[in-house]
Amino acid sequence: MSLWGAETISNNRLSVTWDNGRYTVQVVGQGKAFASGISLNGRVGKAKASAVSDSEFGPGHGIVISYEDGSREEFQVFDQLPFVLCKATLTNPGAEAKIFNRVPLLKADLDLGQPPENLVTLGTGGLEPPDKNPGSYAWLAVAEPKSRTGVVGGWLTHERASGVVFTKVDGSRVNLEARGEYGRLKIDAGKSVETETFALGWFSDARLGLEAWADAVAKRMAIHLPPQPVVYCTWYDNVHGGSSDAASLAKLSAFASRELGPFGFSCVQIDDGWQLGDPKGNGPKKNFSGFNPKGPYPNGMKPTADAIQSGGLTAGLWLLPFGGSWNDPFFASHQDWFVRRESDGKPFDTAWGGTALDMTQPGARDFVSNEISQAVHQWGYHYLKLDGLSTGCGVKPQYVNTGWKEDNLGDGIFADPDKSNLDVFRSGLRMIRDTAGQDVFILGCCAAQNMRSYAGSFGLVNAMRTGPDNGGSWDGWFKSSPMFASRNNHLNGRIWWNDPDPIYVRTSISLESARCIASWNAIAGHMISLSDWLPDLPPERLDIIKRVIPGHHVTARPVDLFSSQPPRIWLATDDRAGHQRRDVIGLYNWDDSKRSMTVNADELELPPAEQYVAFDFWNNTILPPFSKSLTVPVVGRGCRVLAIRPLLARPFLLSTSRHVSQGILEVRNEEWNEETKTLSGTSSVVANDPYELRVVAMSPDKVWSVSEVQVLGLNGAANEPVKNDSENGLLRFGFKPAVSGDLTWRIGFKSEPGASQKH
Repeated sequence: MSLWGAETISNNRLSVTWDNGRYTVQVVGQGKAFASGISLNGRVGKAKASAVSDSEFGPGHGIVISYEDGSREEFQVFDQLPFVLCKATLTNPGAEAKIFNRVPLLKADLDLGQPPENLVTLGTGGLEPPDKNPGSYAWLAVAEPKSRTGVVGGWLTHERASGVVFTKVDGSRVNLEARGEYGRLKIDAGKSVETETFALGWFSDARLGLEAWADAVAKRMAIHLPPQPVVYCTWYDNVHGGSSDAASLAKLSAFASRELGPFGFSCVQIDDGWQLGDPKGNGPKKNFSGFNPKGPYPNGMKPTADAIQSGGLTAGLWLLPFGGSWNDPFFASHQDWFVRRESDGKPFDTAWGGTALDMTQPGARDFVSNEISQAVHQWGYHYLKLDGLSTGCGVKPQYVNTGWKEDNLGDGIFADPDKSNLDVFRSGLRMIRDTAGQDVFILGCCAAQNMRSYAGSFGLVNAMRTGPDNGGSWDGWFKSSPMFASRNNHLNGRIWWNDPDPIYVRTSISLESARCIASWNAIAGHMISLSDWLPDLPPERLDIIKRVIPGHHVTARPVDLFSSQPPRIWLATDDRAGHQRRDVIGLYNWDDSKRSMTVNADELELPPAEQYVAFDFWNNTILPPFSKSLTVPVVGRGCRVLAIRPLLARPFLLSTSRHVSQGILEVRNEEWNEETKTLSGTSSVVANDPYELRVVAMSPDKVWSVSEVQVLGLNGAANEPVKNDSENGLLRFGFKPAVSGDLTWRIGFKSEPGASQKH
């Protein structure tokens, strides 16, 4: 034990030293600290290093700094975690209970070897210089844009406090502050409470650091996500919008089941307009205990759910669970259900969000639980879109909220004074999950109404709307979907599925832009929802949807995350064990006019090769081989989606027609047999959907030709290709499968000496 002495702990990546009231954190082997700071208490403390153990992260080492009043600070490192963890113990040594609100946990001077003007911050508020960052909820990255080297900090737990992260510039250093905001955390006299845990780490690629933080949160919370659904939402429908109606929804459900079901479409969701409630209230009606008999579903909600399910689809329902209306006659005798304002004791009423239901009040909890139970277990809706979540935190909506904003957290008073805002919110959301059951898919909507419900929803919802309503037009979609979902990409598939709001392929949007909208969602791998009136879509528009569903479920990252807002270049890589590596790049031109876009093989971290070859999906053509970089023109508000592979001296599969991911989704395996000169594989295909294999056969000293093609369908019978064309070294093999399922294909080749085509 040492008093203001030195203690050091380390794992295989990081070391932490506490010396005379100051800490330093460095990467093992780098020789200098990337983060340093002083005790937040500013008092003399006793430091002791010892072994620690964590149920998720295994054995590790910790330094505890203890103070005379019983409070503590603690640093921990674990071999299975690329972060140093920081937490504290708050103590109330007084004779009366004390309320804590904003509690600083860690202040760090960062050293990335660059002046602040060469660095950027990325947080929930977007991409900003360090001195302009408004503050981020839950996580923050500070990085050098070109190399992507940076520091990532994020709150690992979110049970009682809404964790926020700030930066400012002090001379030649960027200062980072992690602060827990509780609203009202009551600590009784002589008692102690442990804070939430904050993680801090250095990464050669801060994108991977953000993913590592999200993985750590998922591990801590034991998050296991169900498969992504593909959903139709009634809200933005250009023919039958809002909540739609029973007859229209039956027609749409039957059409979607028949035309899109085989491609992965899975759910039809009814939005706002079906429920009871006083129409004079602010925002939507807020009584979900029953349906409006004079509304769009006069025979009730169950018959429509049954109709949706009869087509093999999941029925979905929108509701706003934590908001009521204090002046609605229905709630007249239940005024005790509402959160109260500290200032005047009146019901906590907010614009649009309504009057906050108090989830520490048994009557209010029973009311919400009964609404959920009825929707799921009596009516049959197994997909729930929960809107207005922030109302459950006892805070006002701040639409659109992404960076930190003052929201007077703590002004709401709950029936149980021992509960903080996040504690109450999470208990309410946990009750909804328990009532609905683990097999019900829960979509939170939406984080941007007030970001207190952002990290507060971690582990309790399956998906989250990452931004505001996107409105059904190019401009609305661009300002919402890629703008907000891109910065949250590291959460997608780890903590929840990002829901950027629907894609649109309606004819009021140009064909190029419709392809761009759909391709962005598909390549990024975020959840896809639809809100066009599907039965009236022209075939070429409906076909866009077929080419982007379902999700590919492989790693996708924005290449220019720290230099463009929103990013223009995305890369989806299939490097799963047992799969042939495939890289598909999406180039997105957010401008109104055409621009040339360049990608570099090194920046994309493609496998080393002398040359590469690419196939352009929407233009249905192969591009000439390239070496270090590729430059292509991209129309305004349009995209290019390219499958890229190293150019080999033997035939290989470059692209397919099933999905914009060009083989990532449906090709089970691909094998080349050098002895027999055969290329073979298995693809999952859709009945009556023409399927094309695009095989490259180029070599500087050989001419390849096809000797045989064999295809076996589900019944084991041989199927002949409907076409076998060659162009510029690309061979096309087309099939029209009679049934859905696995198609096993085998292509035999022979070669002759000579110069290959167009090489």
